[in-house]
Amino acid sequence: MKALSDVLIRPLITEKGTNQTADHNQYAFEVASDATKIDIANAVRQVYKVQVVKVQTLWVKGRPKRLASQRRMGRTSNWKKAVVRLAPGQQISDATQ
Repeated sequence: MKALSDVLIRPLITEKGTNQTADHNQYAFEVASDATKIDIANAVRQVYKVQVVKVQTLWVKGRPKRLASQRRMGRTSNWKKAVVRLAPGQQISDATQ
């Protein structure tokens, strides 16, 4: 089992994520690249004291980025995103602020 601080990197607070929270009781997190769905579910359970129903993961591809000091293009890193659905009636107050 991985350390909790190694699994959950940060909650993602976006307009789309806020709508998902209101409509479907889902929360989005940036997670470690080698974290499994079971690791993510256990980390959310222990950190936020809620019951997790489902975890969906996806890879977000890095975007091209212009390096101002040099005349060439670079890239941001790829990262892993997890969408966690909670049991009805439960919510995470810290993740939406």
